[in-house]
Amino acid sequence: MPPSTSPTLRQQRLGSELRKLREHAGLTATAAAARLGLKQGQISSIETGRYPVSADRVRTFARSYSCGDDELVDALAAMTGGRKRGWWDEYREHLPVGLIDLAELEHHAVGLRAALVVHIPALLQTTDHARALFQQAVPPLRPYEIEHRVTHRVKRQGILHRDSPPPYSAVIHESALRMGYGGPAVIRDQLQHIIDMSELKHVTVRVIPFGKGCFPGTGQPIDYVKGPVPQLDTVQLDTHHGCEFLDASAQLSKYRSVIDRMEDGALDPAESRDHIHRIAQST
Repeated sequence: MPPSTSPTLRQQRLGSELRKLREHAGLTATAAAARLGLKQGQISSIETGRYPVSADRVRTFARSYSCGDDELVDALAAMTGGRKRGWWDEYREHLPVGLIDLAELEHHAVGLRAALVVHIPALLQTTDHARALFQQAVPPLRPYEIEHRVTHRVKRQGILHRDSPPPYSAVIHESALRMGYGGPAVIRDQLQHIIDMSELKHVTVRVIPFGKGCFPGTGQPIDYVKGPVPQLDTVQLDTHHGCEFLDASAQLSKYRSVIDRMEDGALDPAESRDHIHRIAQST
């Protein structure tokens, strides 16, 4: 199979993890290629996600690199094979690549966490709220671009309704609950939707109320996507220039701590539902 000119985030992540194993073993790409009977260019293409690799070859690499972490090797082997098309691929020509990669990342997640200060988490947004939000984009989106983003967001939410959904936890600051996107009717519907979703056994919502004091972080929206092993976790940050994905060990540890501390400063799930209900009644 020829190399790919546009590897997905998942393919790139597999390659980067194989590179980490090689570097941990103290091998250069040239030395690894000689040990594995490959060309140095093949090693480089595999490590950038441009060249597909089989599960058996991943295990061969791991043995050659003296990796004894069987859980990590199994998880990497499960990421192999050619690109499997998902529902998100139908949006590949219509949306930024970061949104496509995020949908695929969430699809394979074993757990999801979110922390937001001025926005409702994407996986908890109603259609009307999402549309009102996208109508405020800078630069402005055309009507058909807005609809592409709305339908993509709704399909992302399907992971919370499938068989054996991943556990999802969101901590939301009260300021996000009081933003006026779409007007009173849309706001009330959105708040009730959060309450309804929070009653699902795999969904946990905590609210940080006004007056709770300071909290860690800058208020930047955070999505923490859990992989099958901690080394394969990913942080996604919303920025003005699009999605930013982080996976370095120190970065993962930092954002776990940020979300942990925000949760510690939040109301418990039952109190959070009551608080949201009171906001809805006053809207």
